[in-house]
Amino acid sequence: MQLTDEEIRVLGCLIEKAATTPDQYPLSTNALVNACNQKSSREPVVDYSERVVTEALLLLRPAGLARTVTGGGRVVKHRHVLDEAWGLDPRQLAVVAVLALRGPQTPGELRTRTERYVGFGSLAEVDDVLRSLAARPEPLVVDLGRGPGQSQNRWTHLLGGEPELGNGSWTVADHADGGTRSQAPSRSELEARVTELEARLSRLEEALGLSGPG
Repeated sequence: MQLTDEEIRVLGCLIEKAATTPDQYPLSTNALVNACNQKSSREPVVDYSERVVTEALLLLRPAGLARTVTGGGRVVKHRHVLDEAWGLDPRQLAVVAVLALRGPQTPGELRTRTERYVGFGSLAEVDDVLRSLAARPEPLVVDLGRGPGQSQNRWTHLLGGEPELGNGSWTVADHADGGTRSQAPSRSELEARVTELEARLSRLEEALGLSGPG
């Protein structure tokens, strides 16, 4: 599974509106475009055209992730079917949607930002949902560790594939015991580290007078 940014934004909006404005759901194409381009609760803010949103829907429908229905007056409307396709409950859907719409977040941020979707009684409940999503045969979220000055780990979704981080490895929940395991850095990162270590070793040998002639 590797969805495009446009597909991820469309799915996130459909989940959000199904939970927060059920009386206006499913969404018309125009309403979905407006939801995608919403200025609040979005990171990043985008400016999708109707064509972009329609093309995303054309990809999501055959993948079994969204459906188009005809409402009153033959108005075409759209809904997600992630609960059916991936077996997600309302809490899992809420967490996936907020991560899809707002990027990496801590459990505390997720608890606050999912209040309009569902109610989490504690951070432990958020952690449980995150770990359940990470422990799936095909994980939907991943633990990124703590950012500078943060007291909680940040999590992100994997709807678009593995996150690309330039400053080291990332972690994913271990399926066996709920802990974490390190994801190996890329070959280029390993080569850079080896080069740096060799340079350090050379300087140390010179300082200790251990370097040979030539």
